Amino acid sequence: MEPRPDRQPNPCWRLLAIGLDRRASPSLAGALRAALEPYDLVPVDDAAAALRALAADAVDCVVLSGRLRDVGGCTGEIRSRHPDVPVVVVDDACALRGVLNAVREALGRQHVERSLAGASRDGRDRLPDGPALSPQARERFRGVGLVWRGPVLEAALAVAERAAAAKATVLLHGESGTGKERFAQAIHRLGPRSSRPFTAVNCAALPESLLESELFGWVRGAFTGAERARVGLFEEASGGTLFLDEVSELSLATQAKLLRVLQEQEVRPIGSTRTVRIDVRIIAAANRDLWDATRSGAFRVDLFYRLNVIPIRLPPLRERPEDVACLAQDFLHQLASEGAGAPPGFEPETLRLFERYEWPGNVRELHNEIQRLAVLAAPGRRIPPSALAERILRGAADGPGSPPETPLKTIVRQVETATILHRLRQHGYNRRATARSLGISREALWAKMRQLGLEPPRMRRGELDLPVP
Repeated sequence: MEPRPDRQPNPCWRLLAIGLDRRASPSLAGALRAALEPYDLVPVDDAAAALRALAADAVDCVVLSGRLRDVGGCTGEIRSRHPDVPVVVVDDACALRGVLNAVREALGRQHVERSLAGASRDGRDRLPDGPALSPQARERFRGVGLVWRGPVLEAALAVAERAAAAKATVLLHGESGTGKERFAQAIHRLGPRSSRPFTAVNCAALPESLLESELFGWVRGAFTGAERARVGLFEEASGGTLFLDEVSELSLATQAKLLRVLQEQEVRPIGSTRTVRIDVRIIAAANRDLWDATRSGAFRVDLFYRLNVIPIRLPPLRERPEDVACLAQDFLHQLASEGAGAPPGFEPETLRLFERYEWPGNVRELHNEIQRLAVLAAPGRRIPPSALAERILRGAADGPGSPPETPLKTIVRQVETATILHRLRQHGYNRRATARSLGISREALWAKMRQLGLEPPRMRRGELDLPVP
């Protein structure tokens, strides 16, 4: 990242507008002045001028025209050099209300970052040490079925606790089977919308035409067979939370319609000439990297920034082996409470083998294995290692802490990987703070991460429905 002068203690927001139509800029400036004053809007024509402006002074938000020739390359360059600055991609022709909402939300995420840092703008790199999850949130999360013992998942839960109180969009990303829907339910139940509906839809499970009907609804006579009107999921979830699972599988056409809903906060049922105002909190989830999808053209850049307001990474089970035993025991207890005649527990060696296995299917695979063991294990006896599936026995033999001799080079790599991952989570994925805690430069940290093949999520700034200075 290029060095920039420190921000002076001034509540003025500084916005950088890149490539906006000159005819639209005065209207945009007027709308921003009315809603966000005091602020400073700096217009530039292209990415090169924007990078010079970013290097010269601190910027709170970049407003980027979606009509630029290389919008993806421009956003990528800004993201690479200044990952702490949120970028709002807009269409010059879109309504000012949509632009204003996007900018307000992006500036609001700065407010969240300051709360997480516990400091003012010039102290944004400092994060509190240790778990930041409150006792009330810990109890509430456990109450909805989330089970953990170690700090890895707790770090994600601490971010979820802060996100729950806001209206900002949350993007959950993690491998299949990590429990994204349950995590989304926990955020909903911890927030002020807990008494309102939580509605979930799997975007990959429905064909495009049916998904659009489900999301937006329809009016009577909109198509053959539409004998009565149907309320869509957006309208049904109004006042509450809509969980969009596997959002990466949306077609580009549906992505464009979803973007408009997020910008305008209104939907138009199929076959209708009127729009319906909605008030819905969006939590989206993906099991693949959406940023990579934007670079390949499979996912819209502007929609990515709309969804990636508060990103939360759900760690795979192999990164939280200290949680495996308590998860297994909890699943077994659930089966017993359901009258399934589950065994009373596990032999110690069985739990040790669980911790050595990497669980490629994550929590879902562990749950399925416990169900199998509960059915097949001898009644009244603790589950022995011999009852485990062959793949688990074979995988545990090759897993961390297994008896076979391990080359020193491999051990060093494992220790370095585990240490860097732990420090990154401890410092909220802030690279500068992580490097400082390890006693190395930021450049050395990135070199080591590339060497180890680590690609951790970035804690980017985003949006909140909060007042700005």
